[in-house]
Amino acid sequence: MNSALYIILAFLLIALYLGIQSKKGKKMDLEQWAVGGRGFGTILVFMLMAGESYTTFTFLGASSWAYSKGGPALYILAYLSINYVVIYWLYPAIWKYGKEKKLVSQSDFFASKYNSPFLGVLAAIIGVVSMIPYIVLQLKGLGIIVSVASYGAISPTLAVWIGVIAVTIYVMISGIHGSVWTAILKDIMIFCVVIFIGIYLPFHYYGGIEPMFKAVQSAKPGFLALPGSGLSLTWFISTVIVTVLGGLTWPHLFAAAYSAKNGTTIRRNAIVTPLYTLMILFIFFVGTVAVLQVPGLKNTDLALLQVSVKTFDPWFVGLIGSAGLLTALVPGSMLLINSSTSLSRNVYKVIFPKATEKQVSNLSKFLIPVIALVSVYFTLNGGQGIVVLLLLAYDFIAQLLPPVIFSFTKKRIVTKYGAAAGMISGVLIVAAINLTGATMGSLFPFLPQAMKDLSIGMVALIVNTAVMLIVSLLTKNLAVTAAPVKEETQST
Repeated sequence: MNSALYIILAFLLIALYLGIQSKKGKKMDLEQWAVGGRGFGTILVFMLMAGESYTTFTFLGASSWAYSKGGPALYILAYLSINYVVIYWLYPAIWKYGKEKKLVSQSDFFASKYNSPFLGVLAAIIGVVSMIPYIVLQLKGLGIIVSVASYGAISPTLAVWIGVIAVTIYVMISGIHGSVWTAILKDIMIFCVVIFIGIYLPFHYYGGIEPMFKAVQSAKPGFLALPGSGLSLTWFISTVIVTVLGGLTWPHLFAAAYSAKNGTTIRRNAIVTPLYTLMILFIFFVGTVAVLQVPGLKNTDLALLQVSVKTFDPWFVGLIGSAGLLTALVPGSMLLINSSTSLSRNVYKVIFPKATEKQVSNLSKFLIPVIALVSVYFTLNGGQGIVVLLLLAYDFIAQLLPPVIFSFTKKRIVTKYGAAAGMISGVLIVAAINLTGATMGSLFPFLPQAMKDLSIGMVALIVNTAVMLIVSLLTKNLAVTAAPVKEETQST
C-alpha cells in the first residue's frame, strides 16, 4: 500500500467518526434529523450550502471542461455567482414560511402553499428523479478520485461501495448533523488543496498564470473563447439562466434554509458564499495546465488528478484525493437525506395518512440505503460525464421553480392544477429530449443558429411557465390556490 492510500483511508475514517459523533446529545426525531432542529447559525448554514454547492463537479467537472472545452467552462463561474444574489432575496421568505408551517422537506412547501398533498407528491417525485443523477455524479466522482489518487490500489467500483457504506452509516445515525460536521472538514481541506495546486501548477510548468494562457492560446488558437455555434454565446447565456434557476430549487437547499436560526443567517450566508466561488478559478487553472501537460485524455474528468499525479509526491496526491473524497460525501449525504425525507413524508404519508411521525421518521432512515443502492446501480452502469450528469439534473429540477416564485405573489395567480401541469410538461420535455438525444438544431433545423444553441432546459422552462399560467387561468374557479403570503414576505 502506498502513502496516498493510507491518507485517503484516514480521512474517510475521520469523516465517518465526525458524522457518527455529531449525533451525541440530540434526540433524533425527524425535525432534528432532517433540518437540525432549525438551530444552525451563519457558519453552519454556510458550511451546508457551500458543501452542497461545491461538489465533485467542482473538483473534477470544472477542471474537465477547462481541459476539454476551454472558454465555455466559464458558465460555471457565472451561474454560481448569480445564484446567491437571488438566494439573498428569496430564501429568507422560504425560511420564514418553513418555520411557521414546521416544514421539513421541499415537497412540504408545495403541499402547504398550494393546499394540495398531491402536488407535494409530484414535487417529491420530480425532486428525487432530479437528485438521483446528482447522487450518481458524486459517486462517479468519488470512484474516479479514490482510484486515481490511490494509484489504482482501489478500483473505482470498490471506492464507490466503500464511500456509499460510510455515508449511509453516518446519515442514518446523525442525519444533517453528520453532513454539517463533515462539511467543515471538507471546506478546510478543499480551500487549502485547491488554492495551492491552482497557484503552484501554472508557475511550475509555465512560469505564471498569464504565460500559461498564452501557451495554450498559441497551441490551440480560439480554445479559450466561446465558439460561434454549439457552445456559443446563446448556449452560454441560456445555460447560465437554467442552472441559476435550477440551483435555486434543489430540495437540499430548502432543507439547509429550514435549518437556519433566522432569515438574517441566510442573507449573511448569501453575501459570503460567492467568495467561495473564487475557488473555481483555481480549478480552471489546473484544467488549463493539463491541456498541454497531459494531452489526449479520453476521460477528461481525469484532468486534475492526472496532472497532479504527474507533478506531486504520493503523500500529497493522497491529500488531493482526500479533499475530492469529501466533496462527494458531503453533498451525497444531503441528497440522500432529502430524497428519503421527501419519499417518506410527502409520498408515503399521503398514501397512508394514519402513519405516525415516528413511523415516517423511521422510514426516512430506512430509505437511505435503498436510495443509495439505486444510485450505485446507475453509477456502475452509466457512461455519462460529470458535467453532462449535472446539466441533466439541473434541467429537471429547474422545472419546480415557476410555482415556487408565483407562490409568493400577493395576488393568487397560479392554481395547484396549473402548477402541476407546468411541472409535468417541463419534465416531459427534458426527459424526451435527453432520451432521444435530440437538440433544438435537430428538431428545428430552419431556426437561426442562435435559437438552435438554446439550452433545452430553458425551452422546457418557457413551456412550463406558459402551460402553468394557461391552465391556472382555466381552473381559477375550480382550484384552491396558494395561501395568502402578505405576512410571509415581510423582512426577517
